[in-house]
Amino acid sequence: MSEKSASPKVKQLEEEGDVAADYLEELLDIADLDGDIEIDVENGRASVAIVSDDPNSDLDRLVGEDGQVMEALQELTRLAVQASTGERSRLMLDVAGYRAARRSELQEIAQRAVDQVAETGEPVALEPMNPFERKVCHDVVAAAGLSSESEGVDPGRHLVIFPVAEGEQIVIDVVEEDVEGD
Repeated sequence: MSEKSASPKVKQLEEEGDVAADYLEELLDIADLDGDIEIDVENGRASVAIVSDDPNSDLDRLVGEDGQVMEALQELTRLAVQASTGERSRLMLDVAGYRAARRSELQEIAQRAVDQVAETGEPVALEPMNPFERKVCHDVVAAAGLSSESEGVDPGRHLVIFPVAEGEQIVIDVVEEDVEGD
């Protein structure tokens, strides 16, 4: 039964990827850029990547400074998908491996901040980030057992990592004592 219910969702995501690929192919033609489009479904969303085997490709022009052009292109692609399918799209776009490389970099940044919070017991604020970047960091913090919140408004919205709250630690200690007392 779950395969039947998942199948229409997967087909919808594949359709989103196909529409996005068509849109991006046209854009590459207009901009006279060479690149291949890879389509996948990851974590419940369509994933589209523009890649090139040519080390001299100009795809970095579609990334821009700090991925800003890529983020704008992702939003335009989502709108093209919505115009075609009538459904809001959450597709993720990667260009020339930028998003994948940025994810690794962000995981390292978040882990260093987690280590600093664990060592000092003081909250640590990270640099302003877009929603994708904040999500990557939130995931690292959660995996480490700490808490984090997004604060501020764009373009200055950033992540703050907090140590485990004392109240939470007390609850854990009390539970451990109750178990030992039995």
